Amino acid sequence: MPVYIVFRTVGQVSEEEIESDARRSIEVLEHMPNVRWIRSYYSAEEGKIYCEYEAPSIEAIVEHARQAGLPFDHAEVVRELEPGMFA
Repeated sequence: MPVYIVFRTVGQVSEEEIESDARRSIEVLEHMPNVRWIRSYYSAEEGKIYCEYEAPSIEAIVEHARQAGLPFDHAEVVRELEPGMFA
């Protein structure tokens, strides 16, 4: 299944806002078994959150964002690279 990095512009957000958004995201994902949230990174300096998801399509990612009320700038299909692959 494809892996995506999702780019979200959120501005400055508190820990409470991040936690609330994460809980809402998880609630929506309970009804979307083909979409899996892997991890996210928040850059306070940029006001952006970068999320890694596994999903069957970009449309599924967009629908998850819509249902969870999360911002969605764009998403890119990515391929994992790690040092052990090149040793």
